[in-house]
Amino acid sequence: MHGYRESSLQDTKKSDFLLYVMRMVSFTGCACLAAQITLASAGAAWVKTEPGPGLFPLATIEHTAEILYAPDDFKVVGIAANDLANDIQRVTGRKPYVRTNLAASVPNAVLIGTLDKSSLVNELARFGQLDVAGLRGQWESFIITTMSNPVPGIEYGLAIVGSDRRGTAFGVYELSQAIGVSPWYWWADVAPERKSSLYIAPGMRRFGPPSVKYRGIFINDEDWGLHLWAANTFEPESGCIGPKTYAKVFELLLRLKANTLWPAMHACTKPFNHFPQNKLLANDYAIVMGSSHAEPMLRNNVGEWREPAEAFNYATNRDRILKYWEERIIENAQFENIYTLGIRGIHDSPMQGAKTVQDRLRLLEQAITDQRALLAKHVNSRLEVVPQMFCPYKEVLDLYRAGLNVPDDVTIVWPDDNFGYVCQFPQPGERNRRGGFGVYYHISYLGRPLAYLWLCTTPPALIWEEMTKAYQHGADRIWIVNVGDIKPAEICTEFFLQLAWDINRWQQTNLTQFLVQWATREFGTTHAAEIADVMDKYFRLNYQRKPEHLQWPLQGEEPQPSQLTEAERSQRLAEFTALQMRIAHLQNALPREKTDAFFQLVTYPVRGSALANIRYFLGETAALATATGNETHARALVDQATSADRQLRELTRVFNEEIANGKWRGLMQLEPADNQWRSMRIARWAVPKFNLQTNQPSPYKNDEVAARPGLRMPPDFAGFGESNGVISIEAEHFTAKTPGNGANWEVIPGLGRSGDSVAILPTTMHTVPLLQLRTNAPRLDYALWLTTTGQITVHIYILPTHPIVPGHGLQLAVGLDDDAPQLLDVKVKVGSPEWAQSVLNAAQIASVKLAVHRPGAHTLRVYGVDPGVVIDKIVGDCGGLQPSYLGPPETRVGAPGQP
Repeated sequence: MHGYRESSLQDTKKSDFLLYVMRMVSFTGCACLAAQITLASAGAAWVKTEPGPGLFPLATIEHTAEILYAPDDFKVVGIAANDLANDIQRVTGRKPYVRTNLAASVPNAVLIGTLDKSSLVNELARFGQLDVAGLRGQWESFIITTMSNPVPGIEYGLAIVGSDRRGTAFGVYELSQAIGVSPWYWWADVAPERKSSLYIAPGMRRFGPPSVKYRGIFINDEDWGLHLWAANTFEPESGCIGPKTYAKVFELLLRLKANTLWPAMHACTKPFNHFPQNKLLANDYAIVMGSSHAEPMLRNNVGEWREPAEAFNYATNRDRILKYWEERIIENAQFENIYTLGIRGIHDSPMQGAKTVQDRLRLLEQAITDQRALLAKHVNSRLEVVPQMFCPYKEVLDLYRAGLNVPDDVTIVWPDDNFGYVCQFPQPGERNRRGGFGVYYHISYLGRPLAYLWLCTTPPALIWEEMTKAYQHGADRIWIVNVGDIKPAEICTEFFLQLAWDINRWQQTNLTQFLVQWATREFGTTHAAEIADVMDKYFRLNYQRKPEHLQWPLQGEEPQPSQLTEAERSQRLAEFTALQMRIAHLQNALPREKTDAFFQLVTYPVRGSALANIRYFLGETAALATATGNETHARALVDQATSADRQLRELTRVFNEEIANGKWRGLMQLEPADNQWRSMRIARWAVPKFNLQTNQPSPYKNDEVAARPGLRMPPDFAGFGESNGVISIEAEHFTAKTPGNGANWEVIPGLGRSGDSVAILPTTMHTVPLLQLRTNAPRLDYALWLTTTGQITVHIYILPTHPIVPGHGLQLAVGLDDDAPQLLDVKVKVGSPEWAQSVLNAAQIASVKLAVHRPGAHTLRVYGVDPGVVIDKIVGDCGGLQPSYLGPPETRVGAPGQP
């Protein structure tokens, strides 16, 4: 009935159900205040395991509440109702009945329905049993409320009512999560904690509407993971990602309060619409179907365009392409879709048929005009009500900036640079467009300079910083995240979608609690804090350099060692080794039913990244030892590196063959899994060979600094002093901060290569005029003790974000004491060699020389000019700086300077 499900429904005719409901007599009200609950896992506050006054008994040892919904409701309501029954069974061991009629009187029941669709809910509302004044007309909103005598034969009810079909489904899955069922119960085998009884606190709880209207994922680059697993393990009858897999994807989306899918589209996978039941299944689950920036009008060009790639040329083959688009619109017009407009080449390549910028603009605008004509003809003549999007991805962004005209009712979906940094933001003159704005974001990517397809290491704090910035500037209509194979991107996928549902749920003040709450839900309270700390360190370490980027030369370049010093290599290996030890301890301490989930969500990514680093850096150290003639030491290091490589391959075998009894066989592949796209993927690991004559960096000194005899610092000095001619400061360790221009510098925990970071919030602050920097700019102060005069070179390590203000780079200013601040304007073009290194290293460095007039105490001042600048670290070179990857460790003296 709903695809791959068995139902326990006892259906009756709609008319019978209506007659039954109309027999209702009186209602003793719910008399409760509406409470906006935004915390998706806040169930602990309103789901109890012991009886108490007024509590609704969802499940007790003696009885389980029945689940009731109307047969005239949407199909997704029935799907969700049956899932709730299964979820209650997962927690209590007892499965409630799911009905569309009441066979007999029952003491209590869960009543599920959609306002203005469900005959049950409509009658409850019409006779005053439900207060729906704030629900009607809202997008994807719902209430969960207790009720006394809601219908004859039911003493106590728990009503879940949605403003629309997805609102109802979200409400049902909200209850599932509240009783302890993770959205990842199937996709990561998270076993819920068993409870003998479940009681719901009295009152009404209201959820929604969501912050972002359309929220979803893009399954992409699935060749080596999801496709192999679906084709060979889960769905061999389809030979690819087919209806059985998509049913599981759709359920996951609803559990995460998402509503949109861009389906898998590589050549290995049959197109989504190859299976006629796929679009029907999406409609049953109330999922909005879209397609990527490179697939206009729901067409999978890689799998459906049957002519040569060069024939996908709108200048020479317009009629054929229009017919190709029209066929799909006619097939799918009756369903809920977001139509991608525009045209690029086949498989994410530039547009064919135009050579100059003006030719490209003309051709692209013509294609958009023609596509909209097709939508007006086959979907709705009122185009403003047809969801449409345009994503100026890669070279198309330059066309947009060159003056491309995008119709006002079309949503412009800004891309990131494929590495998690959003490329563009709506400007004040654009923000009133009817179609609004969105974001297409990556936590997995196949492309240059180096792909990252294996593990998910994008810090939640970076997702927060970029996506809240985009939201503050008006991008609130469509959010899509490229999740690769879905696994192992569970944590980041959920965090992205939590923000999309409620942008205010996570702030810089509570970001550190996300991993704690996640670990508590998945693994219980006992070890949650330690698991969260392990994952925090996992994201921090891998933000310094992703495990898929553990080679410093790009493809085609000569082998060269990393930019890490010997001390930094040793420190990195020590930290990863410590994480492995903690993982082993936790794995043994958890209950047996939690071990499969722990392996997938924690052990594999943490140990996998650790072993990848161990083999790489031990191999590098061995190569350096060989180059300097220390063969004995080199051989020992090679043995250790090779052992780490074997352990990594064994760990991957366990994931594929043993976890969950082989359920995920074929899903996890080490990068690179094959030789495709070699120019944009890391090379297979081997012990390297270096020519130190040409590749070894050499130390340098700053000759412009005149050293003076060291000055004794006062014992109460709290700040930063020189260490071997260098001052190193974590940006969050400022001595003081001063607000200005309606904003201030704030610490973003969990974001940075060697600590936290600081950024100006809110990001809607206007540019501070240069003449007003000292009087009106938000400012950071750092107390320094200098023993030199002359000049000090200050290096500001900033994250490779993109400017908010058109025409500007990343702008900030730096000054010493009361000297005039010097403007820094960092401009790096996406695709350039400088940009490539900045995203691989997660840093750009802005440098400035400052005059030191006297030795002793000083204040380094950093002024905010534009928002969007994120500072990670500050390094002052007083004549002793040596090239390194992270910069020297912090050199604090005296009492801590952190406010």
